[in-house]
Amino acid sequence: MSDLLHSLRHNLADVQQRIARAAQAAGRDAQSVTLLAVSKTFPADAVRAAHAAGQRAFGENYVQEALDKIQTLADLRASLEWHFIGPLQSNKTRPVAEHFDWVHSVDRLKIAQRLSEQRPDNLPPLNVCLQVNVSGEASKSGVAIAEAAAIAHQIAALPKLKLRGLMSIPEPAGDLDAQRAPHRELRELFERLRNDGLALDTLSMGMSADLEAAVLEGATIVRVGTAIFGARDYSR
Repeated sequence: MSDLLHSLRHNLADVQQRIARAAQAAGRDAQSVTLLAVSKTFPADAVRAAHAAGQRAFGENYVQEALDKIQTLADLRASLEWHFIGPLQSNKTRPVAEHFDWVHSVDRLKIAQRLSEQRPDNLPPLNVCLQVNVSGEASKSGVAIAEAAAIAHQIAALPKLKLRGLMSIPEPAGDLDAQRAPHRELRELFERLRNDGLALDTLSMGMSADLEAAVLEGATIVRVGTAIFGARDYSR
């Protein structure tokens, strides 16, 4: 555990420094950006070590893998925040509604309705973000920008959910200006929805390769995996 802990401490500090530099360049407080450690494909031991290094919010993409980790780390549940960030099929909504604190990847009203119906009464409202397909890629999940306002208002009216904001996964881009463009588009949509009366406070955007661009454009949550945990082995 000690080598892993040392490595994760180092990597987390590096990422936090990147966030701090980008926030300073944007004239923002670095504390306004939450680091979400994307732990998909990494074992529960890695999450436990990252927790020991001070990390509290973790993102998972695969329902069964995440449930196994949540159960293994049940002793830390009070100090862990679990975020579901992957594509969510309607037949998998119940365990997510029952075990997660956040869902970033709500990409259609039906998913939101099921999460609302299946959220246990004894838990606080489930924090959700509407996923928006800012790049317009056919292969990407997310609502079209033109449809986002209508769906956001419908989700905001559902019980046992709290619509916090927007999430996107833009296509990779080479330079900083190109990376900033889709994040700016999401922020502008976010501002329009706020002006339209929705109480939103969250922009979930930016990953290991483009977190600076995202922070410059107003990200409040950056989702970082590789830069914290290392390269992923998808063969497991």
